[in-house]
Amino acid sequence: MTARNFISRPLRVLTAAAVTLVAGVVFAHGDVTPQAVDTSTLKQIGKDWLAKNPYLGDKEAIRIGASAFNQNCARCHGLGAVSGGIAPDLRYLPTGQEGDEIFLQRIRHGATRDGRVYMPPFEGILSQEAMWTIRAWLETVRED
Repeated sequence: MTARNFISRPLRVLTAAAVTLVAGVVFAHGDVTPQAVDTSTLKQIGKDWLAKNPYLGDKEAIRIGASAFNQNCARCHGLGAVSGGIAPDLRYLPTGQEGDEIFLQRIRHGATRDGRVYMPPFEGILSQEAMWTIRAWLETVRED
């Protein structure tokens, strides 16, 4: 084995490992395109925004909400709503109508500070039904 081959082989392996690591970091958040949420098995709400979650405790809504959260929210709010520090830990949202109001305001309109988007608005992207299923699921993982 020549000195050239001795150096170039480890360098090639190291380069391949670095490229793999960088690609993993770049794609770690996955597809950031909002994913559709099928709520066709639920009672449809209509166009007027409700102030209170109509799906609280509804097992089908909770099942849909768990999937919707994982597809649309977990990349920032963490799997199981356990935040890794990027975004608020949603397990600590207040219960009842106060929590519903906070949740609905933020998911519909997003959050922007100093011109920077901290959370995109989902109104017009997710249906009201989809949003409420996420809230119904969040109630099942809530902590005090």
